[in-house]
Amino acid sequence: MMMALIPAPFAFRTGTDAIADIGVFGGSGFYQFLENAQTITLETPYGAPSDDITLGTVDGKRVAFLPRHSKKHTIAPHKINYRANVWAMKSLGVHTVISPCAAGSLQRHVEPGHVVVCDQYVDRTHSRIDTFYEGPIITHVSAADPFDEQGRQWAIQAAKEVGLTVHETGTVVVIQGPRFSTKSESAWFRSQGWEVINMTQYPEVHLVRELNMYPINLSLITDYDCGVDGIPPVSHEEVLAVFKENTERLKQLLFRLVALVPATRPEADFVPHVR
Repeated sequence: MMMALIPAPFAFRTGTDAIADIGVFGGSGFYQFLENAQTITLETPYGAPSDDITLGTVDGKRVAFLPRHSKKHTIAPHKINYRANVWAMKSLGVHTVISPCAAGSLQRHVEPGHVVVCDQYVDRTHSRIDTFYEGPIITHVSAADPFDEQGRQWAIQAAKEVGLTVHETGTVVVIQGPRFSTKSESAWFRSQGWEVINMTQYPEVHLVRELNMYPINLSLITDYDCGVDGIPPVSHEEVLAVFKENTERLKQLLFRLVALVPATRPEADFVPHVR
């Protein structure tokens, strides 16, 4: 396999030098419940992340939280600096990245309030920078199984333990945003058998893999996509209302999942590299 070089002079913390073990992307207010929380500002070779990073502990694990849309939700999905966000996590020593997201359902049996632990994605975005390896080193990273399987099993267990209805597999189709789909687009996605629709999982998940961290998806279903069984198209306000109703349960799920993920894990080998 081709060896990929990490751009110098930036170095990553690892092992005993790590500042955080687990990273969480999201905007659920999770960071407000971290123990011994502190906020740090980071710069990366790709510019500034979406916001400051909050560090704290959960069940003895060191957790780094970063709201991908910023704390004030001012960054649109297609404007997120995904490379800076992911690099920031890696620079802290994070080995596992949890990516909770609000998502729409494409199938009637996947209901609002359910959680889907996705195992596949379909990229329907455009013009998003989606790799760290632009040259002179060119590395082709497999995306056949994009999410960490062990992490998915922990997520499924955590969802069951906190009483959430969980779908143990699923494909998330990632659209460009910020607009929602047309009825024709939604019908096409449904006809493929895909379950979930979202605007942020790509390239976030693939970039996590490129930096040899383990990605875990948690898709909280907030609505049905337009045209599912004649259900009226959703509004942004309705999405926010459902998400708010389920925020507490999502927090419980995140806390339980963090408890299940070990404090240390062998470095992933999606991309063997030279430091």
